[in-house]
Amino acid sequence: MERFAGRVGVVTGAGSGLGRATATGLAREGARLLLLDRDSAGLEETRRQCAGSIALTIDVTRGADMDRARDAAAGLGRVELLATAAGVLGPTKPIFDVTEEEWDQLFDVNVKGTWLAIRAFLPQMLAARRGAIVTFSSGAGLSGNVTMPAYSASKGAVVLLTRSVAASHAAEGIRCNSVCPGPIDTPMLRHTFAQAGDAAAEREAFFRARNPMQRFGEAEEVSAAVLFLLSDAAGYINGVALPVDGGKLA
Repeated sequence: MERFAGRVGVVTGAGSGLGRATATGLAREGARLLLLDRDSAGLEETRRQCAGSIALTIDVTRGADMDRARDAAAGLGRVELLATAAGVLGPTKPIFDVTEEEWDQLFDVNVKGTWLAIRAFLPQMLAARRGAIVTFSSGAGLSGNVTMPAYSASKGAVVLLTRSVAASHAAEGIRCNSVCPGPIDTPMLRHTFAQAGDAAAEREAFFRARNPMQRFGEAEEVSAAVLFLLSDAAGYINGVALPVDGGKLA
């Protein structure tokens, strides 16, 4: 399949995990990509797996960096596809123990970073009257979360940003959807277990037990959903927050 042959896309958070899986999937199906991440080593590894791509090390929370990314994408052509996979997870603590710094980091990366990416690349989609955006929320963004309430709040904001863009620009040929993964076996998830120290195995077992499938998802299972939502096959799907969670929210 080459659903994206001749099309140009941008993937934030492309240096690992869900961003890398999305980028390599798009590249295998013909897309030319601008890959963005603050992890230059991880980003270079992804670039090697994505023929014809450009990699740029940036901080998604900085508007000036995203403007540089927009300028760099001009070397590939008009951007029609955008996947905003950059995100951070923690902290796993009650809301009254979350520090101001932790709160700001979550909203800067998860919400502001998503907004800045859309702000940078949506105008050229509007000019062409064609574009598809997939943001990355979480199952925690669709329901209250007792383990990570601050994270849940940030990902809930991503869902409503997504729906607002979808409602605002559908008539101009733009679709904007969100994927909402459950626990996925990525470096980010493994880091949360490691933070528990001696209780790491207990925390992992707790996460598994809460899922009807009794397992973690794979990054490729999420990227398959992302690629579908970006493709023309999803041409009448807009403003959706799609759980990819093994039935956890069923």
